[in-house]
Amino acid sequence: MILLGGLRKVKTDAIDSYRLCELYYKEDLEPYKKRGIQLLNLRNLTRQLENITGMYVQTKLQFQAVLEQIFPEYRGVFGDLCSLVSLRILQEYPASEDILADSEDTLANRIKELCKSRSKRWAEEKSQKLKAAAARNPFQKTLYQSHLLSH
Repeated sequence: MILLGGLRKVKTDAIDSYRLCELYYKEDLEPYKKRGIQLLNLRNLTRQLENITGMYVQTKLQFQAVLEQIFPEYRGVFGDLCSLVSLRILQEYPASEDILADSEDTLANRIKELCKSRSKRWAEEKSQKLKAAAARNPFQKTLYQSHLLSH
């Protein structure tokens, strides 16, 4: 039960009746509008989108925090850290030691396979940047295997 402006649960006495009359005559009351099913669905979908977006942002932040602990030099190799090609390279080469173990040509070919819309020159530049980042990485040997992505 809703209590309005000092009204009690049981509205049988004269004071409650008087307050109900005051409420009716002084307030701009609008008739109750029944919400349509489409509006309710839209409201629920909006809430779901907000929740999913929040989880996505949180996951990206956690991913970046772990990457900073195992391969801080990786940031800046690709324009978007979470692009498909970037994530696939990290999946296939989870540590800087894995990148250093392969040749620039092998890396460039793999990058080109993952990103067909870009030129071979772009893949070669990314391969060079990746090799340089791996060489600069302060964590040449990954201490925590639990931080690495599994295949």
